[in-house]
Amino acid sequence: MVRVVFAEDNFLVREGTAALLQTSDEVQLVGTAVDLDGLLEAVETHRPDAVLTDIRMPPTNTTEGIDAAKQIRAEHPDIGVVVLSQYAEEDYAYQLLRDGAAGLGYLLKERVSNLEELVRALTEVAKGGSVLDPKVVEALMTAKDRMAHSPLAQLTEREREVLSHMAQGENNAAIAKSLFLTERAVEKHINSLFHKLGLTEEPDVHRRVMAVLAFLRETDHG
Repeated sequence: MVRVVFAEDNFLVREGTAALLQTSDEVQLVGTAVDLDGLLEAVETHRPDAVLTDIRMPPTNTTEGIDAAKQIRAEHPDIGVVVLSQYAEEDYAYQLLRDGAAGLGYLLKERVSNLEELVRALTEVAKGGSVLDPKVVEALMTAKDRMAHSPLAQLTEREREVLSHMAQGENNAAIAKSLFLTERAVEKHINSLFHKLGLTEEPDVHRRVMAVLAFLRETDHG
């Protein structure tokens, strides 16, 4: 069971999400918080497996969730963090993932009502994986597609689809099922798109989001 601390300053959202999480047999809500300081304190007190936090919280209601995620990952690398955002903001995703995607997730708040999806994300980051909301992936790809000389322009439509599913944390079998392909075909598409994007064949579970991060890094240096 994944032990979770949840931070959200909106009372109704906090209570509703907390009640939803408590219906799951796969997660245990061990603490809640309403602001940045409260979240960091709850993490120190409960030492959860994963944290679920809104991006905007007091005191400034700007990027507290991202700041918390970075601090928590730096001080407790065994604790995963899923950040919730109202909108698919490429800048927020970049700020969150620019130093590495291990143990981090970025979901839209609309996903909160889907308990299965929320639990999957918390479970994934708790074991060091990464999760990106499909709409965030789409926004990132669209933003990069607008840029001149983007490596994304080299990808075929099928490779784009495979990349989108990869960025959502799906393994080859899941991608094959989603796109009605064989696993061998998926593997070929993955090898091709990584070659086109100049990414190395590292045996790293976080490669599933490296392509999206490569786009972000190119934006940063462009």
